Amino acid sequence: MNNSTVNFTTPESSPTYFFELADSRRMFVFGISFMFGFPTHSYVIWLIITGARSGVASEFFVLNLSFCEVGSSLNAMFGLLSHLFSSLTILTLFLQGLGITGRPLFQCLISVERYLAVVHPVTFLKYKPLRYRVICCTAAWIITLSSSLLFCIFIVVSLKTEPYIWFSSTAFLLLFSIQLFCLVAVLRALKQSGPGERRREREEKNHMKKRAFYLILITTMNMIILYVPFIITGFFVILTQQEIVNFWFPAYLFYVLAGFVQPVLYLQRAGKLSCLCSS
Repeated sequence: MNNSTVNFTTPESSPTYFFELADSRRMFVFGISFMFGFPTHSYVIWLIITGARSGVASEFFVLNLSFCEVGSSLNAMFGLLSHLFSSLTILTLFLQGLGITGRPLFQCLISVERYLAVVHPVTFLKYKPLRYRVICCTAAWIITLSSSLLFCIFIVVSLKTEPYIWFSSTAFLLLFSIQLFCLVAVLRALKQSGPGERRREREEKNHMKKRAFYLILITTMNMIILYVPFIITGFFVILTQQEIVNFWFPAYLFYVLAGFVQPVLYLQRAGKLSCLCSS
């Protein structure tokens, strides 16, 4: 390893070699993740919690995703501090699971919910009550926290990242495929007129459907930018057995930046981005 790269701690076999970055680039990406991600997602949480009860129920998946993203933003801060205080390395490893496992799971739940609401509205109404969302989020949190704990224990004990790269890349590919299927199905459904709709009804719903179409289109493109570089990099590292810093940096940068799209879209729907809502 050359002198221009460092680990989150010091040895080359560090448990966090998976996200090893050069000092300047690491500070840049982690700085963006914490300074913009933490306040943005905290604001989204505050808006949902202080809103009406129906708002909490309808945005329950977004609420849990934002809690997960807050933990991921704190991981960025602890990732920087762990360079000075090695005792924070374990906490940094644990919080990495929120971004690696938690974010894809909750985004997948959001995509499936939208798919049911548009393509299978009867099924959506059947499982619309809050208790079903609580069950899904509880299962997602159990998987996320278990994955984070196992990752932390396994990496600290074995000092190997290859199995976790296999796990994360395969999980990303599976969850990305599910989300892509749901989002594409929603896009196709939004382009079609409902059966029995009159011309006046179609005109009244046209603007709403157009906004929903562009929302889902933006979400789809965001999913591609978020997951595809990471999946390609992960399987490339697995096949070539080369774990070089420059391979991971673009994928990790896209992964961090794409995480801001979901809260921005929510703030727009909530009318908190007047410059976007007025356009």
